Amino acid sequence: MSLKAQIQQDMKTAMKEKQATKLGTIRLLLAAIKQREVDERIELDDAAITAVIEKMLKQRRDSIEQYVAASREDLADVERAEVEVLKDYMPQQLSADEVAAAVDAAIAAHGTTPAAMGKIMGELKAKLAGVADMAEVNKLVKARLG
Repeated sequence: MSLKAQIQQDMKTAMKEKQATKLGTIRLLLAAIKQREVDERIELDDAAITAVIEKMLKQRRDSIEQYVAASREDLADVERAEVEVLKDYMPQQLSADEVAAAVDAAIAAHGTTPAAMGKIMGELKAKLAGVADMAEVNKLVKARLG
């Protein structure tokens, strides 16, 4: 079953079970997927849908930080609930050791100079997109190079 079909099935289940938070989040996700399909005039595959979910997760995490800084825990809790629903559609994340091993291999292949950062991140993005937080990977690469 494709990821999009799974999301649509989960929406039907959430409707039947009257899970308002899950239903609202899934509807937002499907709207984002549909918007991208219309904009690009293509049918999104699972990898592209995963990219949409990653973007939505990043937006939610940024919102949580801002709401907490503004002492709006009520709004931060809504965003946290949406993050939990969205996480269910992401592939299994790599462990810290697996990410570190991939970073070390990329650094060994491209060198330890700061100038090699672009090549290293390009290789890592191709390998780790969707299965690791690229912001954390970037921090790890900078720490190892620098």
